[in-house]
Amino acid sequence: MNHLAPFLRIENLSKCYGPTAAVQSFTLTASCDDFVVIVGPSGCGKSTVLRLVAGLTAPSSGTIWLDGQNITALKPARRDIAMVFQDYALYPHLTVAQNIAFPLKLRHAPRAQRRERVEATAQLLGITDILNRRPAQLSGGQQQRVAIGRALVREPRLFLMDEPLSNLDAHLRLTMRTEFRRLAQRLDVPILYVTHDPAEALALATKLVVMEAGRIVQAGTPAEILADPRGTFLPLFLEAAKNNSAPW
Repeated sequence: MNHLAPFLRIENLSKCYGPTAAVQSFTLTASCDDFVVIVGPSGCGKSTVLRLVAGLTAPSSGTIWLDGQNITALKPARRDIAMVFQDYALYPHLTVAQNIAFPLKLRHAPRAQRRERVEATAQLLGITDILNRRPAQLSGGQQQRVAIGRALVREPRLFLMDEPLSNLDAHLRLTMRTEFRRLAQRLDVPILYVTHDPAEALALATKLVVMEAGRIVQAGTPAEILADPRGTFLPLFLEAAKNNSAPW
């Protein structure tokens, strides 16, 4: 796999709801080594971008390419993309092992393969000791790891994460940041990550995308953006990063 070539290419992606443009001319490339963090004020279109890439929302215009394939019109199930949501979306009646294995069961993977993949994923995430528990018996951090495990076990071509740490307390958010950095180094696919937390964004991103009113106002490495911040949102963002808090 060529880590230098763009594995993900989004070209002039737009989404309009009547006269309102939620996303306008969003263009981005990402390689397999990229951890792309999208930040911006509430309502700027961050989560809409993820939904467009996942196929959960149809674009008004623009194209999405993944590993050389135009996936713009593909149904979500055919895109081979995994998405981790803010609310985890675990099945309460299933055990941790069954939750993680669920995508493989949908693909009719053999039972032995499902067991092997679940065990390997659980070991990677440090949750082998809770495989027989149900979601109600887990802490917030454990539930988040299970949600990530369910995404990982599929071995998708792209990971989308929509504010996955926002429901955790400050200590757990810090711990999970470290986990995400470790996972990103071991994965071989891009990650698109939406957050409101400036400290989280700067800690995780290899590429930072700043949005305002549906548009990208700046994109680059955290160092590049810190050296030359643009847009009305960035001063607030950078001040919040210094204080390790987010006022929006």
